[in-house]
This record gives sequence, structure tokens and C-alpha cells, in this order.
Amino acid sequence: MKRALFQAEMIRSELEEIVGPAFISVEESDKLVYSTDWSWMPQMWLDRGRPLRTPDYIVHPASAEEISEIMEIANKYRIPVVPWGGGSGTQGGALPIFGGILVDTKRLDKIIEIDEKSLTVTAQAGIIGTQLEWALNEKGLTLPHYPASANCATLGGYLAPRGTGTISTKYGKAEDLVLSMEVVLPTGEIIHTPPVPQHASGPDFFRLFLGAEGTFGIITEATMQVDYLPEARLLRAVLFDDLHNALEAGRLMMTRRLDPFVIRLYDPASTLTRVRKILGYDFDGAYMVLGFDGDPDIAALQEQKAMEICARLGARDLGREPGEAWWAHRYDFYYPPQNLKLPWMYGTTETVTTYDRIEAVYYAEKKAVEEGFADWNVRFIGHFSHWFHWGVMLYSRFIIEEPPADAREALRLHNRVWNAAMQAVMANGGMINEHHGVGLKLARYMRRQYGSAWPFLLRLKRMIDPNGIMNPGKVGFGF
Repeated sequence: MKRALFQAEMIRSELEEIVGPAFISVEESDKLVYSTDWSWMPQMWLDRGRPLRTPDYIVHPASAEEISEIMEIANKYRIPVVPWGGGSGTQGGALPIFGGILVDTKRLDKIIEIDEKSLTVTAQAGIIGTQLEWALNEKGLTLPHYPASANCATLGGYLAPRGTGTISTKYGKAEDLVLSMEVVLPTGEIIHTPPVPQHASGPDFFRLFLGAEGTFGIITEATMQVDYLPEARLLRAVLFDDLHNALEAGRLMMTRRLDPFVIRLYDPASTLTRVRKILGYDFDGAYMVLGFDGDPDIAALQEQKAMEICARLGARDLGREPGEAWWAHRYDFYYPPQNLKLPWMYGTTETVTTYDRIEAVYYAEKKAVEEGFADWNVRFIGHFSHWFHWGVMLYSRFIIEEPPADAREALRLHNRVWNAAMQAVMANGGMINEHHGVGLKLARYMRRQYGSAWPFLLRLKRMIDPNGIMNPGKVGFGF
């Protein structure tokens, strides 16, 4: 809603009283910075010289209490509120598409307590992941999450989209590591969830805020499970001629509870392109990295059992060096100069499903993208990077090196590729996302993904956020 300049200035004055003049901005240069996250859509739009909707106010609160007061103003004037952590999301989840108040949480950056007996850390949600990790490492501890975005993502940003880190296969996703949270609700109430998540004292309501991406409130503090830094970390690589056998090897390692901290399996197309370009290995087949950590003797035995499985399924042992090289360069795939970037069109259409469905999902999506957009010389690549006892995540990507120059045409093509990919995924039992979240990009698929349960989620949203101010347009919720 466009507001008269007089009213806009009055609202600015109210916000300034809460956070102080130094921590609010309406400068056009600042607004432009906060108009885009790391998703392809808005970056392309800006690159083509098209304007984006910007926030009306950018505020930097220092406490949950200040955020609560901001919510009161937002409700009074029916102004959208968009939470912002590090801006590293790829789904448009932090885009201020209706303007409003953008709440940058990075002043909430304090470590409140490191409990070395219970192995927990309590910190404010605006702390950058790497800064938190450094503090834990000084005590011989680690928050075993390790996303590629750790240098810029916040703790709240880990939790809001149900994020996954590199070593989730052993230690779990961010949602598995969180014990309790402080949350500011859309109404301004500050709530604290129970001190532990596993109990029989009523329903597990705190998980409503995990995956809600700021539509149900703003996470301001969290207590996370931490671990000791491992005594040993054993890395190794193997090569399969057949993707089916490679997936079966990973399944057996997981279902037999060998506890790898990482299984990273690249399909043959990724092995030939991304692995060759970034790691320099000229392999032909399905390249798999295996990692085991912890007690040296236990890790060695787990690795031995895993290698026996791989050998039975026809894998070639590449030794330690290719595995250790991958670990040393694992984030290079996502940062300049090796990352996918404009002027290319690209998308990470990642999904997750059970072991009995994963190959069908992979080949159906590959066919839908490659055959449906052959005129654009699209490339489809994928790797399998987050494994569970019941299934595995497919990190699939499409790449078009010469997309349309016109912004509207490019966006329409981008959306058509996504439609084809998601339809293939859902038709074969996959989820529309595993760890990047829904945001704006995937919002249109939520009704189909949840089917008969979708009206229930809508009712929850209306109850928690009666004025519809929290991050509107995201996760399938309107304004």
C-alpha cells in the first residue's frame, strides 16, 4: 500500500523511537541492497535494468523486545514485516515484494551460554554461523551443521527454512539440532518453547516455526545441540560405473547404520563437468565421497564396512586424496569464480524422497527438463548429498547458458522449467524442497504438495497472524 509522505514520516518516527536514529534507514541505496537475496529471479531482473520493490523502512533491532514493539506498529498500520538474516537464501524468501518494514536481525548476535556439560549453545538468532562456530571451536566443540552459506547466513536463517549442512547425514539438519527457541509472534507476543524438544508434555508446537520462513513469527534466540570436534575425520572417494549401484551402496550404508558424516554422490553429468572443473579429476562415472569421523578406531571400522559394500557393488577405490581434496574445496562449488552466475539461467530444483522412489524422481525430472527444453540446450546435473535412514536428497540443477535477453521472457522461461521439474518431482513422490526452503519461488506449489492438509495450514496462518503482516507472499501464504 502506497502511503502519503506525511504518514510515512510519522511511521518512521515511531520506529526510530524503538531502535534509535542510527538503526533505521530509508535511503534508496540501502533499500536497493535489501531488494534482492541470492535467488536468480531478482538478480536477473536487476541485471536487466528492471526495478524491484524495495522495503519502505529498514530497521536493525537489538532485542526481542524491540522486535515486539515493531510488530505493534506494523499491526496498527497493517504494514508487512519481512525478517532478514544474512540474505543468502536462494528462493526469494526475504524479498520485500509488498514493501513494508524489513527487520534485519544481525544486531542480535550474542552468544548467551555454552553449556559444556549438556553440550548445548544458546545464542541470539542474528549471529553469523561462522562466528558462532569459531567460538565453539575454542572450546573443542562444533555446531555440526556446516552449510555452504555459513560465512554469511545467520542462526535464524539456518532454522527458518529447515536448512541442511554438509554433514547432516550423521548429525542431522538444523531442525534436528535445535532444542528450544525464543520467537516473536506476529502479534508482538514473545514466547519461549519448552527447554527440550523430546517429551510427552503436549504437542510439539515449536516446529511450526521451522520451515515457516518468517511467516509465523521471527526467531530471536535458539538453543542448539553441539558436539565435540572429532578426533579423526577420514575421507575417501570411490567411482561407480552405474548410478543405480552407487545409490544402492549409499542406501546400504545408511540402513545398516554405518554412520557416515557425509556421502556425496555425483551423477555422471556432474562428474564430467563440475567435479572435473573444480577438483580437476578426469573421472567418468558416478563419483562418491565418503566420510567417517569421531573415535579413530570406530571411524576406521565404519569406513572398512562401507568400502566392503562399495566393492561388492562394483566401485573402484580412488583412495584418500580425492576425498580429502573434495572436503578442502567443498564450498568452492558455490562461490566465485566457480559458482553458477549470470548471464546464465540456472536453478537448484532439489528434492527428497524415499529410497524406493529416488531413481524414478531423478530420471523423470531429468527427462522433463532435458527433453522439454532441448531448444535451449539445457543441461541437467545432480548430486545426492543428504542421506537419511529412509531416503536421500537429490540436489538437481538446470543450466541454460544463453537465456532470453528480455527480462520478462527470461523469467517466463525460468518458471516453465521449474514447472516441468516440480511436476515431475511431485508426480513421482518427491517433495518440492529439502533444505533451501519455499520462499516466493516455490510458493505456487504448496497447495498441490499438501493437498487436503493445505486448508489446515491456512487456518493456522490466519490464527497466528490475524492481520497477515508476516512475510506475505511466501511459503504459499498471501497478503
